[in-house]
Amino acid sequence: MKPKLVIMVKEPHPGRVKTRLGKDIGLTASAWWFRHQTRALLRRIEDPRWDTLLAVSPDVEGLNSRVWPAHLPRVAQGRGHLGDRMGRLLRGLPKGPVCIIGADIPGVTRARIAEAFKALGNHEAVFGPAPDGGYWLIGMKRAKPALPSILQDVRWSSEHALADSARSLGDVSVAQVMTLRDVDTIGDLRQLQR
Repeated sequence: MKPKLVIMVKEPHPGRVKTRLGKDIGLTASAWWFRHQTRALLRRIEDPRWDTLLAVSPDVEGLNSRVWPAHLPRVAQGRGHLGDRMGRLLRGLPKGPVCIIGADIPGVTRARIAEAFKALGNHEAVFGPAPDGGYWLIGMKRAKPALPSILQDVRWSSEHALADSARSLGDVSVAQVMTLRDVDTIGDLRQLQR
């Protein structure tokens, strides 16, 4: 089965995306940054080796949005915390390898995505770590049904997010690929510019 790459996006409205960055540069500027970062990311990572789809939020607005490229299939993220939403994607998409990423990681390239899918050849799950203890990518081979408890009891937005998420997957083999930085604050943007 052809692997699936899911990019989680929110409609880029000021005050609804990148709010921590917005505290530093303004809510309109942070929404603008997110919209243009996401467009650049989509251009960089579409590839015939995998199907690319968008997991949109809010659901109805995102499914009908004209902001994102019309040729990319969309699925609703649904309600709940990040773990609820990613868990539903991991359980609900057609069988086969799937990787989920956010749209706020400027360092993501086709090579990084290919590396993650390759890791799923020898492992049941893969993470792309972030320097803050979180992660920019989660992937699963999905040869067997995903546990209902995956991505529950995770201390999101903390240095424990990756470890808690890996633990929630149960007894599976887990690979890690390259560490990449996401952008949450002005400090993250400055780090990327260096």
